[in-house]
Amino acid sequence: MEQRGRVAFRLPVDAGGSTLFADVLGLPEAWLTSAMAERHRVGGGWAGSLTVKHRDGRRLEIGAQVCPLAPDHGASWLIVATHLATMQAWGREQAILRGLFTQSPFGLAVVDPQLRFLMINPALERMDGVPARLRLGLPLRDTVPETAGPMAEARAREVLETGEPQVAVSHVDSPGASPHLPHVRSRSSFRLQDPAGRTLGMGQAVLDVTSYYRARRRLALINEAGVRIGSTLDLDRTVQELAEVLVPEVADFVAVDLSTAVIHGQEPDPVLTAGSTELLRGAQRSIREDLPEAVVPVGAAVTYSEMSPQYRCVATGRPVLDPVVDLSTPWLSQDPARSAKLKEFGIHSHMVVPLRARGITMGVATLVRWKYPETFDADDLLLVEELAARAAVCIDNARRFAREHRAALSLQRALLPKDLPTSTAVEVAYRYLPADTHAGVGGDWFDVLPLSGARVGLVVGDVVGHGMNAAATMGRLRTAVHTLADLDLPPDELLAHLDDLVVNLDTEEERAGRHESGVVGATCLYCVYDPVSRTAAFARAGHCPPAIAHADKAVEFLEIPAGPPLGLGGLPFECTEVPIPDRCVLAFYTDGLITASPDRDVEFGFARLAFALAHPDRPLEEICDTMERLLLPDHPRDDVAFLVARPRSLSEEDVATWSLTRELTVVGEARTLASEQLASWGLEELAFTTELIVSELVTNAIRHASGPVNLRLIRDVSLICEVSDGSHTSPHLRRARSNDEGGRGLFLVAQFAQRWGTRYTTDGKTIWAEQPLPVSLS
Repeated sequence: MEQRGRVAFRLPVDAGGSTLFADVLGLPEAWLTSAMAERHRVGGGWAGSLTVKHRDGRRLEIGAQVCPLAPDHGASWLIVATHLATMQAWGREQAILRGLFTQSPFGLAVVDPQLRFLMINPALERMDGVPARLRLGLPLRDTVPETAGPMAEARAREVLETGEPQVAVSHVDSPGASPHLPHVRSRSSFRLQDPAGRTLGMGQAVLDVTSYYRARRRLALINEAGVRIGSTLDLDRTVQELAEVLVPEVADFVAVDLSTAVIHGQEPDPVLTAGSTELLRGAQRSIREDLPEAVVPVGAAVTYSEMSPQYRCVATGRPVLDPVVDLSTPWLSQDPARSAKLKEFGIHSHMVVPLRARGITMGVATLVRWKYPETFDADDLLLVEELAARAAVCIDNARRFAREHRAALSLQRALLPKDLPTSTAVEVAYRYLPADTHAGVGGDWFDVLPLSGARVGLVVGDVVGHGMNAAATMGRLRTAVHTLADLDLPPDELLAHLDDLVVNLDTEEERAGRHESGVVGATCLYCVYDPVSRTAAFARAGHCPPAIAHADKAVEFLEIPAGPPLGLGGLPFECTEVPIPDRCVLAFYTDGLITASPDRDVEFGFARLAFALAHPDRPLEEICDTMERLLLPDHPRDDVAFLVARPRSLSEEDVATWSLTRELTVVGEARTLASEQLASWGLEELAFTTELIVSELVTNAIRHASGPVNLRLIRDVSLICEVSDGSHTSPHLRRARSNDEGGRGLFLVAQFAQRWGTRYTTDGKTIWAEQPLPVSLS
């Protein structure tokens, strides 16, 4: 302190307590100010630096500040001095603290140990919209929402007591903030202490992270769209999923309009005409369930004027953004219905985004806001464009899948029998249910084949795989079964030939480099039922066993040797002959019927099938309905085909059999036996042709065959004449020359018979010929 212009006393200024100014006591105060190398005014005094010499000879850089004392002390000055480095460090710290508090974008606040506000910086004032003077001195709990007050106070006291900092994220509905996207704050709380460790209060740093939060929400919405949009290959569902993602997260109302070609599964034109009826409303969604903003319903044609944003979007393939809707826009005058909606709901922001995939615009999405206070901006446009691009790819995939699915299904249905042939041997009913899965239709098929001797062939099969290739392969196999069945092959031989065909098909696919989509196998069950002997011969190639529902006992699954699936090649198949009881029902099915429910095992499926087949006296259609209801879910994951048949037997009165000796004189006897039998049946009209057929067939058997000769006549939907012998030599039809004495027998048989052929048995062969019954009897 200076008295009457001289230095009066001093204070220690260094760590050791030594005095810097011991040698300047008594000097005039002007010495200090003149010694300052650089000084500047600070209030009514000066501040600056000077160099002094320590008593030990070293030079010291000193920082000093001269301040006038209060007037009641007279002309007195307070001089504060310290090492220059210490002073500069302190100055930097003050500048940093001052800048951090006044200029930082972080909101800063200081509360005392009683949690009352002591300091609030301008940034926090701007964030909260409340002047600092209105909050200073108030408790912390009074400055947050009433419901959050106790929690905020508890956290603050925990920070004061433990000294552990806390970071919390809070949503704040600041004035003007959107209810859809409130402001988000990150608030860090930390304890303030003096050098002695005494608690002075608590500091809070607040950062507005709304933009970061909104960016994360946009990213989360894009991720959600990747999961939700295109969850199925159903076009209508895909379009609706896009609308569900956009409302209410992005807009208050959205309408998705698609090209008519897209909805019908066709390839859309590269350029759409929005002013025509080429656009149909695919989906729409609103924050209100009654869809008050909608002008047209889903599925209806949508027409836009040439000046509308939708027309421009479709024509150019580029989005149209109207952040603020101008009700005086000319296009609204051409569209009074939409103009009325804009005015009624106060729609203030509008956006139209194209749905483009593979360079083709397939439709447009229109988004509007009326309750959402914020207008659409560039970030919203980028977000919706990304979502629309993803949805467009899914829509295109759904369109292409629908087209291919319909084509495969049409092909498969064209290849399946439209009307099964009527037969007196069996009564049949069937179901074919295509899969309702991404894999599409499969290769399941069934058939009923009329065979010689009033017999009938029953077949069911399943090509491994799905889609167009499986359906086409199924058609080839079904055609092959028809051809092989016409040869009257036994079931095991028929499957052996079918196995060779599948092996060849697979080889063709490998050679063509399409093995990944080729045939990898198939299963099949073939049965030949004979209504005369009341027996059925079965053979199966890896297929499910047939079931037989008895009238007087439980349902039985026949133990037919499984055999390998078709396509493995080189492995034999076995044929099993089973007697068929009266009043029973046979069931043939593909594995989709048993494994339709993924949560049930195979044994459970067989048990349910047995339950469905119980009471075989019911109508076959009713049995089919029961099987479908009990065994199949609403959307089966695999194709399902099943065929139920009620076998019938021919009456003994409709069959006549004779054993003939191997003498040519027996030919006349055979003609007489046949003529008499026809008379007893009332078929005298067929006597002449039948006698001729019997004569030729018996003569050939006696002359060219061996073993016993049998003649059989069967009255069914046609008259069947059969001659059996012990030879495996097949007769051939040939045209005799004019000078030949023989060779005309089978030619005559072929002329008079509706159809004829040969079938082989273990004991020989049977040559048969069929004639249609007279119209009055058929």
